[in-house]
Amino acid sequence: MTEPIPAQKSPYAVDVTAGKKYFWCACGRSKSQPFCDGSHKGTGLSPVAWEAQATKQVFFCGCKSSHKKPFCDGTHNAL
Repeated sequence: MTEPIPAQKSPYAVDVTAGKKYFWCACGRSKSQPFCDGSHKGTGLSPVAWEAQATKQVFFCGCKSSHKKPFCDGTHNAL
């Protein structure tokens, strides 16, 4: 169960707030995508913590296979 499940084959566009910490779901099981809700327990996977440096829109990975986690790098196009 250490393999992530793709939540979707596209990124999540999210407006983030400077100074706020976000916990990106790495397992794909969260019902609060793209963020962690604790569903990873028992999978061997853990969420990725990230703090916004600026208020802006970012694109969090939805396929869970990005090489630039927690952000989309286009890997979903090859799945």
